[in-house]
Amino acid sequence: MSGATITGWGAALPETVLTNADLEARLDTSDAWIKERTGIRERRIGGTTIELAIQAGAQALKRANEGRDAVPDVDMLIVSTNTPDPPIPATAAYVQDALGLSCGVFDLNSGCSGFVYALVVANGLIATGMNRVLVVASDTVSRIVDPEDRATAVLFGDGAGACVLEAKGNSLFFDSLGRDAEDSDSMVHAADSTGSDLLGFDLGSDGSAAKFLYRDHGGYVVMDGQEVFRRAVRATISSARNALKRAGAAASDIALFVPHQANLRIMEAVGDRLAIPMERTMVTIDRMGNTSSASIPLALAEAADQGRISPGDLVLMSGFGAGLTWASAVVRWGGLELKS
Repeated sequence: MSGATITGWGAALPETVLTNADLEARLDTSDAWIKERTGIRERRIGGTTIELAIQAGAQALKRANEGRDAVPDVDMLIVSTNTPDPPIPATAAYVQDALGLSCGVFDLNSGCSGFVYALVVANGLIATGMNRVLVVASDTVSRIVDPEDRATAVLFGDGAGACVLEAKGNSLFFDSLGRDAEDSDSMVHAADSTGSDLLGFDLGSDGSAAKFLYRDHGGYVVMDGQEVFRRAVRATISSARNALKRAGAAASDIALFVPHQANLRIMEAVGDRLAIPMERTMVTIDRMGNTSSASIPLALAEAADQGRISPGDLVLMSGFGAGLTWASAVVRWGGLELKS
């Protein structure tokens, strides 16, 4: 039984930039309105879930492999996505083929919390004997939003982020009591399906609850923004506090808070309640929009590239999304350990 550490990370964004000015030209909205309510200035759109996942996964593997004579095999590939290109087979199958891997693969769909859920699963797989797991989160939500609905069209962007987890020490899901990672309980994940009608697909039915049920083709995303906002703040605060408590850490111990990039006001409200100032919070929503389950690994990769986290730092990640689902994890960053 072994703990896990993050040894590589990667990110991928489409080339096309959609600005608030672009949206002003076709919607009853304004740059000021969008920035005031969401914190978004622009977002990236385009590409497919598969190709973005391949790019991010390849970057993460390249970084994890640097400086090593012998590169270990990947034992499992997990792709977190809410927007698979085809419904069958799994997006992970295409990513595996493109990356030349020979391992088990599966997709995970848990809303915008999906990346943290995938980390929990990957950590468990390593605890039971696997040596290396590649986790990729990739979403292209822009293609399933109504372009005429200003409530959702202004929010979402596309992108992918990835991490390589390897069996080494106990730096993932840090526990101050010194227990091995598989015994640690510093991650919190939960769901409340009574809120499943608040964020999902409008299939154009007669207005009954069935119109919100997810299906693979057709319809647009619909959202009760005010209620999702309220629940997101409450659930994220609760799960983050529980993760900190289970890790034996205080908010002051967190070097960087990496929340799901859904809305700047949500991040500010959560950070204020957790006593984590914005200067210790990773913010990418202004340039990327809400990239669903990809938002946390995209922000994490940017933070690592910018040197905002160092080996030994504690990082708090918190997600909230459709389902309704939420998940938080405290991670002791170890991304550079194998290359030093």
